[in-house]
Amino acid sequence: MIKVLLADDHPLFREGIKKILNSTSNGINIAGEAASVTELCSKIDSVKPDVILLDLSMPGKGGMEGLKEIKATHPNIPVLILSMYPEERFAVRALKAGAHGYLNKGALPDELVNAIQKVVVQKRKYISPQVAEVLVEDFHTYKEKPPHEYLSDREEQIMMMIAQGKKTSEIAEQLFISIHTVHTYRSRIIKKLGVKSNIGITHYVIDNNLME
Repeated sequence: MIKVLLADDHPLFREGIKKILNSTSNGINIAGEAASVTELCSKIDSVKPDVILLDLSMPGKGGMEGLKEIKATHPNIPVLILSMYPEERFAVRALKAGAHGYLNKGALPDELVNAIQKVVVQKRKYISPQVAEVLVEDFHTYKEKPPHEYLSDREEQIMMMIAQGKKTSEIAEQLFISIHTVHTYRSRIIKKLGVKSNIGITHYVIDNNLME
């Protein structure tokens, strides 16, 4: 039996994944669930999963931060990223951070089952055709990267929240950081993007098709 620990902050999505995996005859079972990175990390030792399914967009610590934390504390547990973000945005970054695969939430159920089997049974990384294309393009691209590619994971997370119109206090509350820290990140984002205000950040996100 392949034990899966599923981390996603949307209960309906978790229920959907549970029905897909628990209904297969491939010996895959959701052994535990988590709605945040903190909850996920607290359950790893008790659940002892064979693989972790992790969403990138999580409250508090983001999925990328969670991935790095898991690889630091439990390097032998494979992590598959399940995200609504398109492959070209985060696939390469996630794989470089230690993920064993990257799947868009629009993937077919069979693809998810195949990915889990590959990373657990074959102990190999799962590279979908979409991610393979992104990796090839990344390898052969020598032009200078756009400014947002130089943002840290937390900076990118806050950039997106600003573009969504969230107030500084809301961002601080959702990410469990101080308002001063949000201002510090905002200053770094503005400097890296070459804009002057929140409006500039929003226009940058829209112009570069980064909005979910």
